[in-house]
Amino acid sequence: MSDDNQILIPESFIQLFIPPGRQRPSASRDEIAQRYEWCEDMAQMLIEPCRNALWDLGVTEADVLERTCTSLTAPQTGLSAAESGWVTRRLAELLDWPWPAG
Repeated sequence: MSDDNQILIPESFIQLFIPPGRQRPSASRDEIAQRYEWCEDMAQMLIEPCRNALWDLGVTEADVLERTCTSLTAPQTGLSAAESGWVTRRLAELLDWPWPAG
């Protein structure tokens, strides 16, 4: 990746690519940046559908986040389980919803 790339990847996302007991990511910066962009776009795209689900379904914010995380683990999303969790946490942050305990 060229040095002129201005994407700042959060440490919380980079940590998804560091295997236990290691200090360096298992993927290149290029790959991590691509995955980050995909995950960030996914979180941004889910803002309105989640707001709508909150009202349409009459459920809690935690329910919407749980259902969203479950949906994101489907193979067709192209996300790993760790990325699905990160997207859900990022979505909660963007919506200013509390992250459920547990």
